[in-house]
Amino acid sequence: MTKTVTTTPYTDQKPGTSGLRKKVPVFQQQNYAENFIQSIFDSLEGFAGKTLVIGGDGRFYNREVIQIAIKMAAANGFGRVLVGRGGILSTPAASHVIRKYEAFGGIVLSASHNPGGPTEDFGIKYNIGNGGPAPEKVTDAIYAHTKTITTYKIADVADVNLDAEGEQDVAGMTVQVINPVSDYAELMETLFDFPAIRAHLAGGFRIVFDAMSAVTGPYAKEILENRLGAAKGSVLNFVPLPDFGGHHPDPNLVHARALYEEMMGDDAPDFGAASDGDGDRNLIIGKGIFVTPSDSLAMLAANATLAPGYAKGLAGIARSMPTSGAADRVAEKLGIGIYETPTGWKFFGNLLDAGLATICGEESAGTGSSHVREKDGLWAVLLWLNILAVRKESVIDIAREHWTTYGRNYYSRHDYEEVDSAAANGLMDALRAQLGTLPGRKLGDLVIETADDFSYHDPVDQSVSNNQGIRILFVGGSRVVFRLSGTGTSGATLRVYIERFEPDAAKHDVDTQVALADLIEAADTLAGIKERTGRTEPTVIT
Repeated sequence: MTKTVTTTPYTDQKPGTSGLRKKVPVFQQQNYAENFIQSIFDSLEGFAGKTLVIGGDGRFYNREVIQIAIKMAAANGFGRVLVGRGGILSTPAASHVIRKYEAFGGIVLSASHNPGGPTEDFGIKYNIGNGGPAPEKVTDAIYAHTKTITTYKIADVADVNLDAEGEQDVAGMTVQVINPVSDYAELMETLFDFPAIRAHLAGGFRIVFDAMSAVTGPYAKEILENRLGAAKGSVLNFVPLPDFGGHHPDPNLVHARALYEEMMGDDAPDFGAASDGDGDRNLIIGKGIFVTPSDSLAMLAANATLAPGYAKGLAGIARSMPTSGAADRVAEKLGIGIYETPTGWKFFGNLLDAGLATICGEESAGTGSSHVREKDGLWAVLLWLNILAVRKESVIDIAREHWTTYGRNYYSRHDYEEVDSAAANGLMDALRAQLGTLPGRKLGDLVIETADDFSYHDPVDQSVSNNQGIRILFVGGSRVVFRLSGTGTSGATLRVYIERFEPDAAKHDVDTQVALADLIEAADTLAGIKERTGRTEPTVIT
């Protein structure tokens, strides 16, 4: 019933920021998925008879790889698999299920905000027992195994019926197909004041949520419409589709443009939001105002005690290094810790487990808290709704009051996608080579104060992560950050982060790109972006 299959290694299975991501045709190569899954199991110890959680975002090839993973889990000695009905589990829901049922770990099948379809993106990520992404020591071990693998084990049995909740036997291992939404929805009810939100919605407060034909649809439909009473039709594109309806499931101002335009209209709803492919990112737009992810993190942290789950206060706030310093000012005022980590949610896990941080966020539209060990798009939406229900103010009023209190961090990210990898690496190498000579250099009215390649020293396990992004800090608090993203599947994505702190409330209504114009020009001058990439403008500006 269990067979051992001979295989040969692939050389390109190094996990990135969030697991292994490649185009679907790459994963469809003979034994490609099997090799990586076996390498995950070969990197782990002590899982015999234990529980494994498996689920994904419903993208193309999701069901096929789930069948493979279930059969391989049985052959490798797991005692139980929990899998979402239809193969569906949002990334934050998978994290919660791992934690609630004390599973050994989980395999999450997603390429997050990347497109889906027969020629688009797919991904496999392993999450450890705390519900969070595997740390680098585990992903490094997985990669090492992929380079030497010679065999994999798989149960030679029929496919599991993923559409019927209940238990099935697979080669002596129990497979339990679970409702993918219920556990997560119940968790949200323990964190937020559902009666207050329900009353606010019943009083005429209008919302719109674009699930982008991705995994959050069933969750948003159940929570926002069924449990909170939002008007039917408030949740758009709520059926997860293998190709996300042909759209790019990234909740930003480019790919969720229709939502943005609706929220800027004369008869706009009071609150608009969207989530991404696997449900871990969020977009927040109030009537007449887009709230940047960096500002959203700061505003959520500043108001978190209005929600029952956070009424006792926050232990600390953690943010990725490229995320703006807006949250730092909130932490300072609250008298709590602030932690600056590399990009990648796995770096927040130790801080959360150690009780050092309660709320975490990344500028790339990811926000979350200690309730799970992943970023959580719908959680952020619900916390915003809880705050709005209690304060009974508009999003724009809350934002303006926040900026008046803390100052405004004008902030933008310029992405140059699918840049030639050699050109992108050459740009970063050239920047590193001149770091020592940059302090004191003038670029117009800007003066460089310091420049470095960010290194992170984990305060919990003392591990060190080097080369996490080049930071150029200017006199007065402005900065530019350069890094290459680890989430793409073609070429390289150069991300340039531009930030200016403005304490003067009289200057808080300037267009962001105008407010940052001199820093944008300085970034191009320092890195030679146009010259080295051949791009005259970014692919995406957020």
